[in-house]
Amino acid sequence: MNLFWKNLLGGITPTAKLEKNEADLIEAMHRYEEVGKSVELAEHKELFHLVKSAQFQEQKKILQNRKYKDTEEFQINKKFTKLEASPDIHQYYKILESEELRHFLAFRSTPEYEQLGNEKLVKDSEKLTKLKRFEHSGDYKNYVRFHDSFIIKEYEELKTKATSPEFIKSNEFWSNHNRWHSTPEFAQQERYYKLAKNPDIIFYNNEKPERFEKYLSLKISFRDEFDWNTLDKSHWNFGFHYKSPSLIGNHSFSNEKQANNSGQNVSVVNGVLTLETKEEKVTARAWDIKRGFIEKEFDYTSDVLQTAETFRQKGGVIRAKIRCTGEIQHAFWLGSDSKLPHINIFHYNGKYITFGNANKDLFDGIKITGLNHAEFFIYTLVWTEKELYWMINDLEVYRTASNIPTEAMYLAFNSFISQKQKGKTGSLEVDWVRVYTN
Repeated sequence: MNLFWKNLLGGITPTAKLEKNEADLIEAMHRYEEVGKSVELAEHKELFHLVKSAQFQEQKKILQNRKYKDTEEFQINKKFTKLEASPDIHQYYKILESEELRHFLAFRSTPEYEQLGNEKLVKDSEKLTKLKRFEHSGDYKNYVRFHDSFIIKEYEELKTKATSPEFIKSNEFWSNHNRWHSTPEFAQQERYYKLAKNPDIIFYNNEKPERFEKYLSLKISFRDEFDWNTLDKSHWNFGFHYKSPSLIGNHSFSNEKQANNSGQNVSVVNGVLTLETKEEKVTARAWDIKRGFIEKEFDYTSDVLQTAETFRQKGGVIRAKIRCTGEIQHAFWLGSDSKLPHINIFHYNGKYITFGNANKDLFDGIKITGLNHAEFFIYTLVWTEKELYWMINDLEVYRTASNIPTEAMYLAFNSFISQKQKGKTGSLEVDWVRVYTN
């Protein structure tokens, strides 16, 4: 597959742009999740249903538009004010408390009261004269008119209502032209409007959560941003891994031109892992398929890194941001306790990039040309139960459903020079590695 024109014409999103897009998307996803759990959003949703309800809107309309004169409070207050201002009723209560009325009523309840009908007795008695005069007075006639009357009963009832704290408060409320602004409903509405302007809630309501679906299903299981400076502080071990602990992993192969150098060709600078292939003569252990381990002189050194003892995973998404230089071979691969299965997530053979899955005698993969291996790209393997597929940045480049591994595999990086290649120097640089479960 030649990606020259696709890369040139924008068919592959540039790495820096893709990383920024993904970082922005993940940041937005985390923000969306956090806002989704917030008290403010829960309150906003509750107030939304309340404020938008027909019942709330009807109540708001009543509170805003109802005229004071149409209220029960107005009618009660009007009647009470009118009766409260009546001189006759004031006079009634004044008489009601007088000593003169008390004496007269006490006299009226005695048999002597009948003497008031005898003019001669009244004329001859100062006491009877005074009592008779009071009986014919306007004060007493006022008392008789109002005492136990409907008007006084109504006045008493109205006074009880109109002077109660509850009525005073209610009357003040309905007589206030700006009464709506004093209500709990208005406060709820204002709180709703305030929350509706909250930048987090605006973001949440305008967001399309379906764009997070790809990432919501992924959980980080392994991450290395290369913030360490020595291998013993990392997840990585140098050398090859074998199932039997008695087998030596720190070796090279007799049909290669570099000696693997016990991690000495590995460095981390400014958060980038560099596996360097150097031109230097060394004598080192090499595996020969016929003779076993031998001592061999090499003209170059390089290294192998793997996570066999620290991290393995079956399935998921495995990604690394990689670039390499030199006409030698560089690889990012998944290994197992045996020679197979073996998956190349990235392999540069000195001329072009390949991806593939080796299992039994079959190599199921693809050759990629037209891509500058010296530039950083993100190489991804998506491993499901049914298939494997490879991506460069956001472009899918190969998919297969054959020979899907059934065991957990570890991560590995190495650089080497095959027997057929001329000796060269070069480097494999890795900015980060991220593995997810799905």
